[in-house]
Amino acid sequence: MFTVALFLYSDFGASATTLHVDAFGIQIGAGTVFAGLCVGGLDERSCQFGQTSPGRMAAIRFTFPELLPGTYAIAIFQDLNGNGRLDRTPLGLPLEPYGFSNDAGRLRRPTFAGASIQVGDQDLRIAVRLTVIPQAR
Repeated sequence: MFTVALFLYSDFGASATTLHVDAFGIQIGAGTVFAGLCVGGLDERSCQFGQTSPGRMAAIRFTFPELLPGTYAIAIFQDLNGNGRLDRTPLGLPLEPYGFSNDAGRLRRPTFAGASIQVGDQDLRIAVRLTVIPQAR
C-alpha cells in the first residue's frame, strides 16, 4: 500500500527535518496500524510513504526522518481484520479506527487543506487521535 516517495528525501540544498507522529486511541491487541505521509492530497497515490506497527499499545510513535520543508498531512488507520485496507460502509464511512493530522475529518469529510501541516527546518511532533464512527458499525 505504501511505497517510498524518493522526492521527499532528495537533497536540494534544504535542511532535512524529522516528523514525529504520536498516534493514540488505538484498540490494543488488534490488527496493524498504518500511518501514511501525504503530499498534495489524502488519496492512496498522495500518501505513498508510510509505516506500519502492530496494534499492541494504546499509543504508537511513527517517525518520518529526513523530510524536506513543505506541506504534508498524516493519515492513520487501524486494520482490525488484516485485509490491508480501511474498510468502509456502502456510504463510504470508515468501519475501522482512523485519524488525520489536525483532527481533520472528525466532523466532515477530511481535506488535505484541513489536515495539512507545515514542516520547516526544525523537528516537529504532532498527535493524531484515532476514532471510530459508532453509527458506521
